[in-house]
Amino acid sequence: MITGDAAYIKKINRSLIIKEIVKAGMISRADISKVTDLTRATISAQVADLLDEGLIIETQLEHFSVGRKPIMLSLNSHAGYALGIDLDYGQISFTLSDLLGHPVTSTIIKINTTDYAEILHILVEQIKKYKAEYTDSHYGIVGIVIAIHGLVGKDEVVHFVPRLGWEDIHLKTDLENEIDIDVYLENNANLSSFAERVFFHHETDNLLCATLYSGIGMGMMMKNDFFRGHDGFAGEIGHMIVVPEGRPCNCGNKGCWEKYASESSIFEYLSEKRQMKNLSYEDIQKWLDEGDQEVHEQLEQLLYYLSVGLNNMINIYNPDVLVLDSELLRMYPDALDKIKRNLHSSISHYRELSISSIGKKSCVLGACALAIKHFLGVPMLNLPFEQQENETVS
Repeated sequence: MITGDAAYIKKINRSLIIKEIVKAGMISRADISKVTDLTRATISAQVADLLDEGLIIETQLEHFSVGRKPIMLSLNSHAGYALGIDLDYGQISFTLSDLLGHPVTSTIIKINTTDYAEILHILVEQIKKYKAEYTDSHYGIVGIVIAIHGLVGKDEVVHFVPRLGWEDIHLKTDLENEIDIDVYLENNANLSSFAERVFFHHETDNLLCATLYSGIGMGMMMKNDFFRGHDGFAGEIGHMIVVPEGRPCNCGNKGCWEKYASESSIFEYLSEKRQMKNLSYEDIQKWLDEGDQEVHEQLEQLLYYLSVGLNNMINIYNPDVLVLDSELLRMYPDALDKIKRNLHSSISHYRELSISSIGKKSCVLGACALAIKHFLGVPMLNLPFEQQENETVS
């Protein structure tokens, strides 16, 4: 029994009802009462408010037996939009989704600068374009979440972005001074883990997601929330040392995990060895198809060092689900089985190890989902996954 201030109790009940409507996709008032233990009167009053606000809609199902046709409740996905932004080195990716996380449109803007003022201007201009163009919903853009490839504190100050050279940047404040929309900042790996939880792994409260692209980041969902650590910097696992006195890293240490097990380590090695500046996934796929011995050896070495770090992660956190986000792993035959064979410690316990089905879009889709979560005021979302469409690059 929840006790306390009446307004607080009403807020909690509203959150429970919205959560169940989103989770079920379509549900009756009677079924909401069963799963929440709320009274019919409470549910009727809350549902009436949500209908008046345009957040939910009623649908009368076809019913062929005797009795009244059931009236079902669904979230009104067209009531507003969420904007997810992946702010990465060299490009900024924008995805606008509806309130069920279905992508509506996407834009990638290539950038050749790390200057904060220039990038802030690009962000403001693009956000204003979306705000002006998408006015066909009741709530408009309900929130913006920006993925940061670096350290974001609990205060949402950008404390350090290595590849952009940013330190102690107040991006959230600067954007909200220009745009009348709630802005949230989050680490990119955390958002990838959130996307995996929201769109695929609905039945777990404990999930780790390792992103292997430009380095190695670890997003951690514990009891349906981010595990952030004391200052909010938890998850910088790419700088765990796996080879003492090994390859120098830009963090100042030697032998960091991401120098051996990230995609960038493979790309850097092959680019230098083969004198190719713009090495692509297509090049690596071609070499794999041709049976290139050196490429196979490099990827086998990546799997070996990846397994070393994953063994440590599993023993430290004992996750339910562990997701690996990497295009190279999707390309390389039997990559997952080879990793699993290396995780043979009798004390390493996990239920599921998988390669991400979302891929590089996980970060920006996780950003959209987090904006929706904040807007709806729910503890967690279970959303259906839908592929992205209408992407433009400029």
